[in-house]
Amino acid sequence: MTAALVALAAVLLDAVLGEPRRAHPLVAFGRWAAWLERRLHADRRGAGMLAWGLVVLPWLGLAVLLSVGAARISPWLSAGLSAVVLYLAIGLRSLGDHARPVARALEAGDPDGARAAVGRMVSRDTGALSESQVAAAATESVLENGNDAVFGALFWFALLGVPGVVLYRLANTLDAMWGYRTPRFERFGWAAARIDDLLNYLPARLTALTYAFCGRFAPAWRCWRVQAPAWDSPNAGPVMAAGAGALQVRLGGPAPYHGRWETRPHLGEGAAAEATSIDRALALVRNGVAVWLLIGLVLAFAVEVLRHA
Repeated sequence: MTAALVALAAVLLDAVLGEPRRAHPLVAFGRWAAWLERRLHADRRGAGMLAWGLVVLPWLGLAVLLSVGAARISPWLSAGLSAVVLYLAIGLRSLGDHARPVARALEAGDPDGARAAVGRMVSRDTGALSESQVAAAATESVLENGNDAVFGALFWFALLGVPGVVLYRLANTLDAMWGYRTPRFERFGWAAARIDDLLNYLPARLTALTYAFCGRFAPAWRCWRVQAPAWDSPNAGPVMAAGAGALQVRLGGPAPYHGRWETRPHLGEGAAAEATSIDRALALVRNGVAVWLLIGLVLAFAVEVLRHA
């Protein structure tokens, strides 16, 4: 029951406070990772694996020590620590904080403002995007980050507590920093990308299933099974295909990266993306979180009843 209530508290903290503007631990972690990468970088997988371990393991060890120590001192201290750590790991409110300016700019007839806003969400070149492509990029980002920044963190917290959510969030951050197929990171970032794929395998599929149940189930399931295998990411494919099907919107397709257009499969079905697609994607994620919290609370209550029966 405690874990379910902690998850609820963390989501409420995120809704009220949003992402910390100053001194976010992930910012400090990112600086540490960037500093170490500059000193250990080599065009070898082994160098990337060593760097990953040196970056993550000290923080993971600290999380284990704090978690065990808090539990020995007081269950209330343990619950408070868990709620704060989980709050810092999830980014439900920040999804809206980043995505809504894109939708509002599109609705106001300001494509340049929308391109600038979506450029803060995605790594692709946004200057050449049409309005529909801008909306699609923002919608894709909301759906994918619904898994990376929300559902994945909730899953690993439920499974392994504070150490689990810390491991997941740091691995996900390193994948975002090093997991690119560029000359610099093709080999060095291999470990970061593969570890993130492994940690996201189950959460991504639970996220896809959540999108299906919270949207149009049949199209979501069909797009997931048919379109996701063609996507280059084994986890982003199911998440975005199911989300696009659930929303009945067309995503994917060619996109510009690093000065050239890359061919990507199409995802979803139905209408082309527009400003309302972004808002609907945000609602899909929020509804999914509500379902997860409700299921967690019901299961925890049922376990407590059985224990005292």
